[in-house]
Amino acid sequence: MDRDLYADLLKWKASPRRKPLLLGGARQTGKTYLLRQFGRNEYESIVYCNFEKDPKLAGFFGRDLDPGRILSELAVYMGREIRPGPDLVVFDEVQMSNQALSSLKYFQEQANVYHVAAAGSLLGIKMSGPGSFPVGKVNFLDLHPMTFFEFLNAMGFDRYRRLLEEQISFEPLPEAIHEDLIDLLRKYYVVGGMPEAVKHFAERVGVHEVREIHREIIDSYVLDFAKHAPSSDIPKLTLIWESIPKHLARENKKFMFSAVRKGARAREYENALRWLRDAGLVQLCHGVETSKVPLKHYADRSCFKVYVLDVGLLGAMVKSPAASMAEGQRLFNEYEGALVENYVAQQLMVGIQPELYYWRSKGGKAEVDFLCEFDREVVPLEVKAGFSTKSRSLQSYNQQFGPRCLFRSNLLNAKRYGKIYSLPLYAVSQIRAAIAGLE
Repeated sequence: MDRDLYADLLKWKASPRRKPLLLGGARQTGKTYLLRQFGRNEYESIVYCNFEKDPKLAGFFGRDLDPGRILSELAVYMGREIRPGPDLVVFDEVQMSNQALSSLKYFQEQANVYHVAAAGSLLGIKMSGPGSFPVGKVNFLDLHPMTFFEFLNAMGFDRYRRLLEEQISFEPLPEAIHEDLIDLLRKYYVVGGMPEAVKHFAERVGVHEVREIHREIIDSYVLDFAKHAPSSDIPKLTLIWESIPKHLARENKKFMFSAVRKGARAREYENALRWLRDAGLVQLCHGVETSKVPLKHYADRSCFKVYVLDVGLLGAMVKSPAASMAEGQRLFNEYEGALVENYVAQQLMVGIQPELYYWRSKGGKAEVDFLCEFDREVVPLEVKAGFSTKSRSLQSYNQQFGPRCLFRSNLLNAKRYGKIYSLPLYAVSQIRAAIAGLE
């Protein structure tokens, strides 16, 4: 399956500032598949080293971190030549070897003629041993679950994607296409963007099998807690992870440590929450009470919502029946619109708004779901699960800050209502282009 990040890999290969690449991301987002595909297509061959499948590989980095010696001995071990330029050297599951991770620094300094790409789970990389991280010596890319647009490609509807990318005005789409896109969005809410789930669904495997894939992925994440976390934190990680659907089902969706376990305090659980964020399994959306840039300077770090990395996994966590994919609008309204907000957060995180924020008025009487920061302009985005056009919070925001535009995303076709621009949920990832195209 094609991934949008492939274009960034091409830029990395051609860049005069190319350094060893570190491709991060949560487990099972497709890092290995993408690097193998890139190597097959863009190089003559791949030198593939997986430190999890072959633990003996770590021994080549034990004596010293001289790239020449390492490559020479790896070539003997693998029975093949390793060439600078024609070959892509891949260090997969690099978090399993602190020394291999450290070696990227020396590949950059002493052997940058070799094209080296490393991949590993975010958590394992961030929790690597002291001194092992090659600060300033690598290029970074992160791979997220597949976006809705990537899902359209996988499902054979790339023509709809091209149409949405070209349509930056607020003229409504033909109703037949609009209805098709709503139906595809409903499918995406159930399937989500984990590549294995999307692949099986695109091959016409039943949605019940897709839910089995989701459960296997969730189980593997829980098992990963034991690999990286101190034993005292494992129960806290599990409690927080399992509590996320309950928080998102609340009307205001604010995360409360006291809801994780009765009497729980932030200082007891915040490290565990940080672990989940560092692993790429959750994303925090912090509250702000103003509309100034940069938003991060005004964020209330004690007030936030927590979203799961993938809407399909969230559906499996709340045990949303796969059959709901065929039940019209009901799926969009389930769990107080939690799936819808999580979906939007997931789309914004990929190349649009890596740090998420929402607006709440002083006193908490009004909230706008997301604030987007573009070219020193803050744009409010209110998300609606169904066809509602009520926008009290958006109007409250407008009265207080008077921005040049207000955005709302729901199941309606594209339309403008004065200062309010209605962007269909299936096109929410086009918000940057839409703002750039405003008069």
